[in-house]
Amino acid sequence: MRIVEGYQPVKELLSRQVSRQGFGGDDKERVVRDIIAAVRERGDNVLIEFTEKFDGVKLTSLEVDKKEIKRAAREVDAELLTALKLASERISDFHKVQKDALVRDSTRQNLGWMMRPLDRVGVHAPGFTAPLPSSVLMTAIPARVAGVKEIILVTPPDRSGKISPVTLAAADIAGIDRVFSVGGAQAIAALAFGTESVPAVDKICGPGNIYVFLAKKLLYGVAGIDGLYGPSEVIIIADDTASAEYCAADLLAQAEHDVMATAILLTTSRNLAEGINVEVDKQVQTLTHRDTALKSLGRRGFIGVVSSVAEAVDLANLYAPEHLCLVVANLDTYAGQVANAGCLFLGENSVEVLVDYVAGPSHVLPTEGTARFGSPLNILDFVKIINVVNTGESDIRKLGKAASVIARAEGLDAHARAIEKRMNKKK
Repeated sequence: MRIVEGYQPVKELLSRQVSRQGFGGDDKERVVRDIIAAVRERGDNVLIEFTEKFDGVKLTSLEVDKKEIKRAAREVDAELLTALKLASERISDFHKVQKDALVRDSTRQNLGWMMRPLDRVGVHAPGFTAPLPSSVLMTAIPARVAGVKEIILVTPPDRSGKISPVTLAAADIAGIDRVFSVGGAQAIAALAFGTESVPAVDKICGPGNIYVFLAKKLLYGVAGIDGLYGPSEVIIIADDTASAEYCAADLLAQAEHDVMATAILLTTSRNLAEGINVEVDKQVQTLTHRDTALKSLGRRGFIGVVSSVAEAVDLANLYAPEHLCLVVANLDTYAGQVANAGCLFLGENSVEVLVDYVAGPSHVLPTEGTARFGSPLNILDFVKIINVVNTGESDIRKLGKAASVIARAEGLDAHARAIEKRMNKKK
């Protein structure tokens, strides 16, 4: 990994003022617009056509039979099934605590709010080169805990026309109600508009490739969208107390995701930086996804050497990473300075991989700097707030004149009269 020294040179690299070429583009957006229009107009038929075109599979039915979902658990390795159930329990427990703390109706005299779960949510689970059961659990379980009445999973079939038993087992564990063998932008459009088979949902969640990203972006407003997720990213801030071996392992864990993944380390120690490079070179040799990791680190990764941990935290706040790991002395001091991050990891044993799978918080996190204003997927993504107003005659006497004055200033006579008639009501 290249080593960059000094606050200003590192800041320029972290400014996010770089082209997002390859992350979007007019050509891809036109393709997605055409897919969306076709799904809206032709429903199931075009979903079957696109699945054959993009996935190489000719389907006779879009929905997966419930018996097949139940049967999948028997085909999954017992140790893996046990791990998925442990992950499910921890994800559920974490979000139950979150629900108890955050989801509460409230009234203050005659004003307040009610919180209600969404009726139906759609979850997209990408196929990529391997099944991703963790994405199913991390998205569907918070929705189930929030009280969503129906959860729909869309995911592409493999070349045999089947969905991986691991994905189906995860769907069963997560309490998903219906599963459809369709993925990509066409699946997002189906969830937004509904087809003869796929029901329209209130909100669409889950990761995917650039086409899924663009479909979610274009369909926001037709349905709710959890977020627009780009390639995965991490910043590790480490001082000379950190382990070069652990830091290298964590950087590589991020880099093996995707050639567009970002793995960055900021440190106050040139010696640590050089030691990490030695470890990266050694550890990468035995990785299954060695080429992906090397391309990721070469294109988007680097080690920045700065003069203080405070400078490193300042730079991390500028970048607003999906994952931010602090491996420094005086953790409490520097944790308090963190303003922008999807998930904050404190100390060398707070391993990002645990959150990816089994720690409990959802691993669906804001990327591309959206941690400046966005949050991890959480209970509040699956509820809505309804304001409640129960004002009486005393409120009209106290507030009516001000409402009338503002309404007339805005030229809205009917607004003003609606309140004035009550103000002038004869006793």
